[in-house]
Amino acid sequence: MTNGRRAARIAAGVPWWLVLLVGLGAIALGTALADASYRVIFGAVARGFGVTIGVALASYAASLALGLLLGLARSSRLRPLREASTFYIELVRGLPMLVILYYIAFVGAPALAEVLNGLLAPLIRAGAVKAFQARDFSFATRAGLALTLGYAAFIAEIFRAGIESVDKGQVEAAHALGLSHSQTMLRVVLPQAVKNVLPALANEFVAIIKDSALVSVLGVQDITQIGKVYAASTFKFFETYNVVAFFYLCMTVSLSMLVRALERRLKRESAR
Repeated sequence: MTNGRRAARIAAGVPWWLVLLVGLGAIALGTALADASYRVIFGAVARGFGVTIGVALASYAASLALGLLLGLARSSRLRPLREASTFYIELVRGLPMLVILYYIAFVGAPALAEVLNGLLAPLIRAGAVKAFQARDFSFATRAGLALTLGYAAFIAEIFRAGIESVDKGQVEAAHALGLSHSQTMLRVVLPQAVKNVLPALANEFVAIIKDSALVSVLGVQDITQIGKVYAASTFKFFETYNVVAFFYLCMTVSLSMLVRALERRLKRESAR
């Protein structure tokens, strides 16, 4: 196949919506580079990029771990574990993320400080450690905890679906070979379940990046908060929120394309 035909084939497979988005992004970037005010806005908003990525990554990693534990409990043969995990999942999934954020920030943090003070009371009385106060937990930490607890419920259901997608015959075969239930889960079920749900888990990362914008309501200096403060002080709302939207689109569209590539790769591997 010649280079021209190969290029034509690749171009034919590129979706039109992606071409349109890339074109709009190029126009926006060109405008920003040519306009001095946009360059200033880009520099200001970019200061929150690290906070946005940091909160999203930390929350996602923690929610993966908690979600896996909840998913295993949801699929457990022990009824108390199933009922407790189901209660948590249904409760949290029924609440808006913003409500969870406020609850953890203004109710959960003070309560956690009291619990820690109760557990460490002998050490506190002896002067070995200082008593905890709610202000010891930064708003970024509270926001990350809220996102973790919220997304863990959704990720738990993804893991549960992945576990249930593994053929029961493989579980029975593992038991017939002498593997215990825990060994079967770790060596047979979980590797296949994780592979089956990788695209869904990647999509949750895209979602958590978008929802990380909610931390701005607590004053955390992420992209949205810095943009909001800058727009309020300069009255350049149109330009500022164009830049904020550009940053989020760059992150989410890039990740969405990676998710699509991952899905295609997994389909090719399963077809072999």
